[in-house]
Amino acid sequence: MIQGLEPFFHELDRIPDIGMHGRVAAVVGMLVEIVGIEGALAIGARCALVDRNQRRVPCEVVGFREGRALAMTYGSLEGVGLGSKVVLVDSEPVVRPSRAWLGRVINAFGEPIDGKGPLPSGAEPCRIRNQPPPAHARARVGAKIDLGIRSINAFASVCRGQRLGIFAASGIGKSVLMSMMARYASLDVNVIGLIGERGREVQEFIEDELGPEGLARSVVVVATSDESPLLRRQAAQVTMALAEFFRDEGLHVLCLMDSVTRFAMAMREIGLSVGEPPASKGYTPSVFAELPRLLERAGPGVAGSGSITGLFTVLVEGDDHNEPIADACRGILDGHIVLERSIAERGRYPAVNILRSLSRTMPGCNTDYENRVVREARRHMSVYDDMAELIRLGAYRRGTDPAVDQAIQLYPQIEAFLAQGRDEKADLELGYLQLAAILGIGPEEPAAPQPAAMAPPSATDEGDTAA
Repeated sequence: MIQGLEPFFHELDRIPDIGMHGRVAAVVGMLVEIVGIEGALAIGARCALVDRNQRRVPCEVVGFREGRALAMTYGSLEGVGLGSKVVLVDSEPVVRPSRAWLGRVINAFGEPIDGKGPLPSGAEPCRIRNQPPPAHARARVGAKIDLGIRSINAFASVCRGQRLGIFAASGIGKSVLMSMMARYASLDVNVIGLIGERGREVQEFIEDELGPEGLARSVVVVATSDESPLLRRQAAQVTMALAEFFRDEGLHVLCLMDSVTRFAMAMREIGLSVGEPPASKGYTPSVFAELPRLLERAGPGVAGSGSITGLFTVLVEGDDHNEPIADACRGILDGHIVLERSIAERGRYPAVNILRSLSRTMPGCNTDYENRVVREARRHMSVYDDMAELIRLGAYRRGTDPAVDQAIQLYPQIEAFLAQGRDEKADLELGYLQLAAILGIGPEEPAAPQPAAMAPPSATDEGDTAA
C-alpha cells in the first residue's frame, strides 16, 4: 500500500458494492417515514433524502413503526415530499482526528467551520458512539490538578480523571468560568463542546473568553441552538470521541461541555418525535438512559493511557437545582460546583456557593493541613450563613456568641479570597497558604522524626547481663 494513502483506501473500502434506494412515505413534523429499504436499516443507520432540487439531506434512523423506518434529518426538510428518493449511506459515524486539529473549530460532523482550511485526517477512525472503558480495567483518579480558580482549587479540589458538574441558571458566568479553566488548567489538551449555544456568542467565546492562548491547546466542537436535535446530540458525542482520541494518545485531557442540559433537551425532542412516552417534565426514559452512556466516557483510561477530566455544565431551569436533569447528573458525576444567582447579584465572581459545592475526591486528595484549613473556613462560612438574615437586619448584637463574632470578622476576607478576575490565574498551593493566613492558622510544620524502635536484646546480650 502506498505510504500516506491508507485513509483514502479505507474510505474506498467503505463504499457499498450495491446501491439501495427507498422512498419517503410520510412526513410528520420532524419525522420522516421511509419504505422500500426498511429491512436493510437499523437504529442509527444513515440515509440521504433527495429533495425536489436534487439536494441531499442527511438523516438518521431513530425508530420503526408499523413496518416503516422512522428517520430525522440533520438539516431542513424543505423540498422533501412524498415519494422523494432515500439513499442508504454509511451506517457507522466516525471521525478521523489528529493532533493537527488543536486550535481548530469544527461542527458535529467533524468539518472545519473556522475558515482555516481543511482538517488533516488521522490514520485511525474513532467511533462517535463509543463505549466507556471496562470498569475493572480503568486506572484510579490521579493527583490533584490546578484549575487556576482559587475557590474550586481550595474547596472542591479536582483530581486528574474526575468528572464534575457545574450547576447554574443562565447568566451567572458559566462560560467565563469554563474559559478560565481552559486557559489555566494544568492539563495537556482541552476539548470543548458548545452544545445548543447561542450562535451570536460562539465567536465571542472563542475570541474574547478563550483567546489565542486557550484556543492553541483546544479543539472546539460547536452545534448552535438553531440546529437540529440530531446535530446537537452528535456534537456532544463527537466531543467525547475527540477527548478519547487524545486520551489514547497518552495525553491528559480537560473535557468541557456546555451544556449537558441542552444535550438532554435534544434527546427529549428525538424521543417525543418517535412517540416515546414523556416521563418527568417531558423528558423521555431514553434521556436518562443516554446520560450515563455519555458522561461515563470521561474519566481515567485503562492503565498506561491518559485520562479525561470532565467538567460538564448543567443548566438548571428556573434556578431549580432539583429539576430532573440536574438530579440525574448529580448521581452520575463525581461532584458538583454550584453557581448561585444571589452571589452574582452582589458582584462576587466566580459566583460559587462553597457550602453547596462538593468534590467526592475530598478530603482524600488533601493533606491533613489542607483539610484543616478547608474545615475551618467552611465552619466560619456556615456560621455566618446561618445568622446572615439576623446580621443584615441588625438583630444580632456583637458579644452574644463568640463563634458568630469571629465569622463576622472573617467574612469580608474570605469573600475577597473567593473573588477572582477573569484574567487572574490562581496558584493551587498558594491558595491554601492565603486561606490559612486569613484564618490565623500557622504554616504546615514538617512531621517530627519518629524515635527508632528499640531492638529486643539478643540471647548473647541476655547471657552477658546474667553473667
